[in-house]
Amino acid sequence: MTTHLLWHLLRDSAARHPDAIAVSGPGGSLTYAALDDRSARLASLLAEAGVVRGTRVGFMLSKSVASVVTIFAILRAGGVYVPIDPASPRGRLAYIVRNCGIRHLVTRAEHAPTITEGLRELAGDDLLLVVLADGAPAADAEGAVPGLPASVVRRWSDVDRYPPASEDAGGCETDLAYILYTSGSTGAPKGVMITHRASLTFVDWTRDRFAVTERDVVSSHAPLHFDLSIFDIFTAVSAGAHIALVPDRLSTFPVKLAQFIRDERISIWYSVPSALTLMLERGGFASLEYPDLRVVLFAGEVFPVKFLHALMRATRAELYNLYGPTETNVCTYYAVRPSDLERTVPVPIGVPIANYDVFAVDEAGARITRTGVKGELWGRGPGLMSGYWGDEEKTARTLRPNPFLPHLSNDRIFATGDIVSLDDEGNFIYHGRRDNMVKSRGYRIELGEIEAALYRHPRVREAAVLAVPDETLTNRLRAVIALDAPESVSVEALRDFCRAELPRYMVPDSIELRDRLPKTSTEKIDRQALAAETPSSGDR
Repeated sequence: MTTHLLWHLLRDSAARHPDAIAVSGPGGSLTYAALDDRSARLASLLAEAGVVRGTRVGFMLSKSVASVVTIFAILRAGGVYVPIDPASPRGRLAYIVRNCGIRHLVTRAEHAPTITEGLRELAGDDLLLVVLADGAPAADAEGAVPGLPASVVRRWSDVDRYPPASEDAGGCETDLAYILYTSGSTGAPKGVMITHRASLTFVDWTRDRFAVTERDVVSSHAPLHFDLSIFDIFTAVSAGAHIALVPDRLSTFPVKLAQFIRDERISIWYSVPSALTLMLERGGFASLEYPDLRVVLFAGEVFPVKFLHALMRATRAELYNLYGPTETNVCTYYAVRPSDLERTVPVPIGVPIANYDVFAVDEAGARITRTGVKGELWGRGPGLMSGYWGDEEKTARTLRPNPFLPHLSNDRIFATGDIVSLDDEGNFIYHGRRDNMVKSRGYRIELGEIEAALYRHPRVREAAVLAVPDETLTNRLRAVIALDAPESVSVEALRDFCRAELPRYMVPDSIELRDRLPKTSTEKIDRQALAAETPSSGDR
């Protein structure tokens, strides 16, 4: 049997390791045979309700065994899964439902009020199916939910009445597998379309590069609407490994998170750096033993070097920095080395993964080959997105014809908007976002460079620098900082530190101290929320 669709990974591992634990976490655990059977039955239910190749199926579920069942069921039915953050504001939910044309949804009974007040209104008479996962205490004996006709509601127990889907729903590797909505620079979510082929390009590389096997226990820390979850779910299943779902509630308790890694015998951990930083700073990570932990992967944002050094000292696991926007998933990687303990700047984002061509171009559009020259990072290969759902104009601006191989009429490159340079070993060094370059006092300033300097202060735990429009200076520089201990350092001391680390024109005009910085649902610093605030009139 060939493996060209993502759900084939489950089919194959269930045949090889039927009795091995596939997934555990909220909702219990399932063996590979049980996960395959359960998802096949749900696929039959979805097919009966009209899910065919290309149907977008939304699911609004917290991290649970049911969510993993749902992902594979949608794919097996030929559908395209569209994860929706249960904590999304109603406006975002409305946008995704309208933009993607969602008519089928898998959710939980606890979200019934959202369904009643929002989804029916948004989808109108086109709503075909709502499946209530993990039981449905909000439904009556007939499975009805107030505000929704009983004909469109199914309960999780109904899945058992359906036979496992016995026939392949068809399809090929270039069909869409999922759509991940990310925040755009304007605030409007972008629906990034990923095919089976694109995802399998990443999955195959990660399984081989990190030697994932059926003996591994792989953490699933990232929310399912975040692209880090692709490794957690599909790479683990492709190897027959055990997926250990990290309950949502643990994300805000670093002590329990560190204990989870130890108690669940996690062998491969993957998260944004901030999750690791919290465990190092507040979770007692360094005080525990992790005999099973062999690989730690991090991605999504720059890992401040002082916290990376602390992680290197706290574990003997191999550490890797993975880089790539949602549109490429991961396209470069860097294996952290002992010599990196001597670094005073963040580690590189590394070299291209297999089957990817990644390069930098200068402002004239020429490919950069010399060290130290900055340019925008471009990428091409089978792992690229297909485009943005419902936005052909944005897709055309972002996925461009390859100017270096014009004879390949269908070859496209993705311009990441990230500024990089090459080091002496051929690694890409990340310098920040092209749209994070601002003018102040006549100088071109990369805000990420100021943030990197702030992170070098031993007391700074989180830092964000924003540009505030100013008629006189073009932009004023606003720094928002969280310290590792309240009142451990004064604003003036931080300003003196910046003067010693940065040119005068890059020293922030205002510095605000906070207990913590706002975060997005993927645990990154929420810069849009900070930018929407009215800046403080003075330092504090």
